[in-house]
Amino acid sequence: MEGSRFLDDPHHHRFEAQERVMALQFGAVDKRLERIETLIEGLEKRLWMTVYGVVAVILTQAVQSIIEYAPKGG
Repeated sequence: MEGSRFLDDPHHHRFEAQERVMALQFGAVDKRLERIETLIEGLEKRLWMTVYGVVAVILTQAVQSIIEYAPKGG
């Protein structure tokens, strides 16, 4: 009786099981990477808010200095 040699080949079953395990591992890695990307995006937003805040403080102080030292009309 002739049939596929892969039907009874234990190496074939081991290879399929290994493929399934690898697929699960890659899925887990992909989920972790998505979480890391989300955390990085949040960190980036906070960083830019800090930069904008520092720039706003510097500009406010510059405008106050200009107003303070500007000649007063009268």
